[in-house]
Amino acid sequence: MKNLGLIMMPNCEALGTKVERYLQEKYQVKESLQINLICNRFQNGEGKVRILDSVRDKDLYILTDVGNHGMTYSMYGKEHEMSPDEHYQDLKRVISACSGKASRITVIMPLLYQSRQHKRRGRESLDCALALQELERLGVSNILTFDCHDPNVANAVPNMSFENIYPTKTMVQALKTIHHPYVISPDMGAMERARHYAEQLGSKTGVFYKRRDLTQVIQGKNPILEHVYLGSSVKGKDVIVVDDMIASGTSMIEVAKELRNRGARKIVLCATFALFTEGTKAFEDAYHHHVFDQLYTTNLSYLPDRIKKQKWCQRVDFSGVIGEVIDTLSRHDSLQTLEVTK
Repeated sequence: MKNLGLIMMPNCEALGTKVERYLQEKYQVKESLQINLICNRFQNGEGKVRILDSVRDKDLYILTDVGNHGMTYSMYGKEHEMSPDEHYQDLKRVISACSGKASRITVIMPLLYQSRQHKRRGRESLDCALALQELERLGVSNILTFDCHDPNVANAVPNMSFENIYPTKTMVQALKTIHHPYVISPDMGAMERARHYAEQLGSKTGVFYKRRDLTQVIQGKNPILEHVYLGSSVKGKDVIVVDDMIASGTSMIEVAKELRNRGARKIVLCATFALFTEGTKAFEDAYHHHVFDQLYTTNLSYLPDRIKKQKWCQRVDFSGVIGEVIDTLSRHDSLQTLEVTK
């Protein structure tokens, strides 16, 4: 435990503080486990990082939330909101400041950087794979992420430990107040995730197939023409719609409308990451019109305080899960004992 050090990036301080508190209680210590740092920026936007405490021979765990859009800095006299690219660059700066001094560096990145750009079609970039390879070259030993969009991206770094932690077990505990639910996948790609939820809840599954217009591309995507449902009747049943992330949320709301039209009694939406890239007005309107009853998400990614206070939004705390993972790795034990990697 003496060699364990936590580095909380400024974009992940709230979650990192909870993780530290969990570990302090577990180890029954009062001294801080945190390695302090300063992240500065010049007026032209270039960044700089300085580590304030010794990291010599430390087993370091760096927590970062690359999706935190609530942080700003001054550039050329104007307020500038930080993007995932800038958060990722700051992470690399921290790693380079520790390189050659720490005994081991583990990056805990719940929302994996560029995870949706995990494969290449034609003349596209392959950002997620390139980022993982870059972190490996910088000296990172382990990458820990949650509910990766496509865990097969780990094939880009076969010589580095890549752990995809599934939130299913913890989320199911929060969802057990819903009795005998029917688990729905909003598309074919999320079907395996839905099966995991259904097996732990002891329920059945259904799936929607998105029929898209392949002749058009709007905002980088083929527009959805129709949601085709495959499964048993949901009439009079409580249903849980599960996915890894909510971006704009349009598709999730359309699925909820389809289920309500089919007679579903209670509709609960469940997503590991609620990004709300186009704001929450669509969700507020949908809740007001009884399209869905509740949204369950995690505290693994940033949510503005205004959204946290919404009646329809429930956040599930994962600081204990991260704390257990850190404790297990620091003892060089297998994560299989925690049942979080399947």
